[in-house]
Amino acid sequence: QVQLAESGGGLVQTGGSLRLSCAASGRTFGNFAMGWFRQAPGKEREFVASISASGRSTYYTDSVKDRFTISRGNAKNTVYLQMNSLKPEDTAVYYCAARALTPPSNLRYEYDYWGQGTQVTVSS
Repeated sequence: QVQLAESGGGLVQTGGSLRLSCAASGRTFGNFAMGWFRQAPGKEREFVASISASGRSTYYTDSVKDRFTISRGNAKNTVYLQMNSLKPEDTAVYYCAARALTPPSNLRYEYDYWGQGTQVTVSS
């Protein structure tokens, strides 16, 4: 089992920044690929970014490329999502997820463990 806990969400104005963190406990964190997903009201949960177990490979959905950066600190069992130049359409609950197999995936059903989510609200 892996337990995931997100933090760092909040209210920010358009153009602002937030840094989300996801702390993992349980099984060996360094063996898991990690992903960030988000879900806006009335919409499906969608892929945002993912990172390989080693941290050497990262992937992003087109709408966040050049604005968001995913990273991980395996020594701290934590994955981060740095979000810059935030837009109102980034408003959503953000979830981190862990996948026991590599490589990382953009498909939510391929992730084995999920956190409870953290709310990000971007005001216009």
